[in-house]
Amino acid sequence: MTYNNQRIAYGETLVRLGRENPDIVALEADLGKSTMSFMFQESFPERYFEMGIAEANMTSTAAGLAQTGKIPFTHSFAVFSAGRAYDQIRQTIAIGNLNVKICGSSAGLSDFGDGSTHQAIEDMAIMRAIPNMTVLCPADANETVKAVEAMVEFKGPCYIRLNRNNYENVTAEDAPFAIGVPTILREGTDVVVFACGIMVGKALAAAEGLKEMLSVKVVNVSTVKPLDVEKIRKAAAGCKGAVTAEEHSVIGGLGSAVAQALADMPVPVACIGVEDEFGCSSHDYEGLLAHYGLTTDVIVREIRKFA
Repeated sequence: MTYNNQRIAYGETLVRLGRENPDIVALEADLGKSTMSFMFQESFPERYFEMGIAEANMTSTAAGLAQTGKIPFTHSFAVFSAGRAYDQIRQTIAIGNLNVKICGSSAGLSDFGDGSTHQAIEDMAIMRAIPNMTVLCPADANETVKAVEAMVEFKGPCYIRLNRNNYENVTAEDAPFAIGVPTILREGTDVVVFACGIMVGKALAAAEGLKEMLSVKVVNVSTVKPLDVEKIRKAAAGCKGAVTAEEHSVIGGLGSAVAQALADMPVPVACIGVEDEFGCSSHDYEGLLAHYGLTTDVIVREIRKFA
């Protein structure tokens, strides 16, 4: 089935996998109709735990379930999944290397109406800094399906961030996916763009718009941690410059990870993301992305600096 919304793709995939694996359980922090975990509740009410607005308690309970051999998926908005439950994630799940899956829904600026309190622009930075934690940011709904499938098979703590809104897929339904493996979606020789989430599509549009001027490679980095440093370095080798694009703070996310990987290479790096500031509310999502410079035009501008 083709989806164009990551949340719906996530919810329906989790239900399908739940039919195949009775060890999968879901925990929710009172946002099931938004995170789409309610789909799991409807199919498996005996394996669904509504924890109320208590993310810390939910996370600790998930740790206990993992100790019994279950595969717990916790759910909330990304700003709460990563932030409000940080202590329990670090102290219980990560130190114990427990098999808990954390879903951060409505990530980045995608909850455009609710403003800074509900917009996670630092969640990947938080999760990247925790030892044993794997961090996924799929490009689109198609890749979300593959990522959730991979999470079930993967042993250990894993965080996935999902966009709230509909947008077109840039990966094929049958495209291979593996945790930790960046994918080249467009070959190029002049400049390379490393992107994740919704910014992958904008990077591809930028590359297409510049095709008469520059040869631009686009790499989908759907696993932000662990980063395959060798593949990142190989993708950048011989390029005049590298651009990173993420719907996240420029501090601590994909840009920081790529810049570290390329630090001793003669390839300058330009990072596109939210500067050191919080989000704000808006009447529409694309308008908010434009306000923070998360657009195809800005990617084009940064690429052209390396021409």
